[in-house]
Amino acid sequence: MNVLIAEDDAISQNLLKTNLQQMGYNVATASDGEEAWRIYNTCPTRIVVSDWLMPCLDGLGLLERIRNRPESDYTYFIMLTANVADEQNYVRAMDAGVDDFLSKPLDRTQLKMRLRVAERILQSTSRIKSLENILTICSYTKKINFPDEGWQTIEEFMQRHLGIQVSHGIEPGYYEKVIKPQLEELKAENQ
Repeated sequence: MNVLIAEDDAISQNLLKTNLQQMGYNVATASDGEEAWRIYNTCPTRIVVSDWLMPCLDGLGLLERIRNRPESDYTYFIMLTANVADEQNYVRAMDAGVDDFLSKPLDRTQLKMRLRVAERILQSTSRIKSLENILTICSYTKKINFPDEGWQTIEEFMQRHLGIQVSHGIEPGYYEKVIKPQLEELKAENQ
């Protein structure tokens, strides 16, 4: 998964980038909010970790632009700050759409936990968005044509997108109307 870092302090940026790369993330970096916005606007990223106070465009300004970009998938926004304790700023940031906070100096364990939550939320929002689309189901094969994935069985679709294992059975009404008479007919023929 890709992560965009917006951090004006070179040491903090490098530390964050190294930690994210060691965790297996692809990382893009920006030294201020304007540069981060240019990167994001070119290639939207699902996770942004941004310093609050930066030159040119601060973290809240960057967040506002990201939230107002209608054609983007949901972006999980983590704000880096040394002043989360200021309740007014905390409320202001939450109202603006910040998803989570990380205090400076950076704690690797906290970062890892926040990213796990981010991935779960992004996975869920992707599932919801994909399910909002109309699905085409073949009336003969009962396969689903899912955008960008092509035709797949209902079982494959449910496993891949909902994490549900499917078992098969016979609906009781169908069994009574169709299967049972056929079985009785076969039984009578074989006697």
